[in-house]
Amino acid sequence: MAELQRVNRRLFLSDMGRRTMAIAVLGSGVLAACSSDGAIAVDDAATGTDTTSTTGTDAGTTSTDSTTSTDTGSTDTAAPTEVSQLRWERVELGFVSAYVLARGSEIAIVDTGVDGSAPAIQQGLEALGATWSDVNNVILTHLHGDHVGSLGQVLDLSPNATAWAGRADAEEISGDVEALDDGDEIFGLQVIGTPGHTPGHISVLDPVAGLLVAGDAINEEGGMVLGPNPRFSNDMTQANASVQRLAERAYETVVFGHGNPIETGGSDAVVALAQTLS
Repeated sequence: MAELQRVNRRLFLSDMGRRTMAIAVLGSGVLAACSSDGAIAVDDAATGTDTTSTTGTDAGTTSTDSTTSTDTGSTDTAAPTEVSQLRWERVELGFVSAYVLARGSEIAIVDTGVDGSAPAIQQGLEALGATWSDVNNVILTHLHGDHVGSLGQVLDLSPNATAWAGRADAEEISGDVEALDDGDEIFGLQVIGTPGHTPGHISVLDPVAGLLVAGDAINEEGGMVLGPNPRFSNDMTQANASVQRLAERAYETVVFGHGNPIETGGSDAVVALAQTLS
């Protein structure tokens, strides 16, 4: 895939169009939710049954390519940044997904799954031709156990990585986790504060590629975008307001902590959800 001409990030939204994304799935499984105490509850929409889990599963991987904004490796939004190629992998862990993003020779991991998910994340790295030493950033969308359960293992394996989370959640996550705020930039991704599911929940957006990594701010089931699960959300008024915030952005593809990616018309689907909450 041809690499985009380098441009100033300040021109992203005005000068660059959306880019089509290809999705690689590791394993299978769609539906789940997480609880504030770190237990994992799987919600079967058809039967209404719940199960709990504390371990992850490994799965195969397939490589994907796309294009997007460059890695900055910091939250400094004042300095202009450039554009480079983005490749990414979805790491599906039965009922929750993590994501591995490659920009140039550097890697960001978004969420780490439940305890024991490191081998599956390694498969995602290998599919991108990367190793743990290439990982510079581990971005956590929120503090629930099915998203941070393998953080310690991932950081132990990634000698060059810094862990990040939304400020209110970073303070509650065990380990050395740096704080992110709404409007910050990390790995060329815009940080969007989406509290409600947890107080410090964040989503991250690459406006050039048109890719939103939503975490649990929204979910997918049967091709439909749903709001966060009320059973496991701290403040539904905040959560619904966060859906409205996501509806104000433009992106083609949206990927979730729980559910399958929506590859086209992602922001339109989120707008349709937001309209039901207004």
